Amino acid sequence: MAEPQAGIIPEPSESALFLVLRVPEAAEHGAAVASVAARVPSLTQRVSALDRHAKLACTVGFGAEFWDVVSPEERPAGLHPFEALEIGGRRAPSTGGDLLLHVISKRPDLNLELAMRIRRELGPSVAVMDEVHGFKYLDGRDLTGFLDGTENPKGKARATAALIGSEDAAFAGGSFVFTQRYVHDLARWATVPLAEQEGAIGRRKRDSKELSDKKKPATAHISRVVIEENGEELKIVRHSFPYGTVSEAGLFFIAYTRSLDIPQKMLHRMLGATGDGLHDHLMDFTRAVSGATFFAPSLRMLRALGQ
Repeated sequence: MAEPQAGIIPEPSESALFLVLRVPEAAEHGAAVASVAARVPSLTQRVSALDRHAKLACTVGFGAEFWDVVSPEERPAGLHPFEALEIGGRRAPSTGGDLLLHVISKRPDLNLELAMRIRRELGPSVAVMDEVHGFKYLDGRDLTGFLDGTENPKGKARATAALIGSEDAAFAGGSFVFTQRYVHDLARWATVPLAEQEGAIGRRKRDSKELSDKKKPATAHISRVVIEENGEELKIVRHSFPYGTVSEAGLFFIAYTRSLDIPQKMLHRMLGATGDGLHDHLMDFTRAVSGATFFAPSLRMLRALGQ
């Protein structure tokens, strides 16, 4: 299989920077933007040389419509825009984006340095739609206080869940990217008793141990997002990070997957769009303000865009 981009398979680092860009004049500037994107691995190596121990990496993703501009002859079979969803007052908006830069390392200053260098290279051909600086919170918790990513695949299973394989051989080694930015109502969450918080998540807050089937509600977060089909659990590779200030805080959710159908199914169950009358009660304390999907090509395919 072709080598994936460097930031997909490793476990999440201590900090991340997410940059979602729009290319207003895609037909005119698409080739130039693709040329810069192709040089991102080499730009990353230059900044990484400042501190090899920081393990700086950057993954580049292309929105569905923009991919058709930069690669009009070849398109991954499973690539499609984010599908907006609204039910019972719960919303998952589709805000889109043409280019995603997902930067990770142990040093947020290097994340910013790399992002600024790439942004300078892109110049006026792009506009920033969203910029999120994520951080590791305490011992890897979401700002709700619960450990995040407990269900993430480990070891070789990460590549199996994240990377396109023989089902679309021309794009093997690439990955689909599913992103949403959530804003938490932390003030309201803080008033909720511990037992109710644990019921909303489906785990103990202290050690992330899953509640027993007897105690775990069908509306708990993990009850809604853990899905089994044909005896196997559907897996995605999460790289989500908390972000925020005292004024607004939440989670930038990002998942790499070999099929966008998987996170889409999870989202439908979370919002209560599966016809069973249930929704994820964590959604009563947070709201999505963005939603976009991207394709992160293999390293070889990314570099070829500059030729």
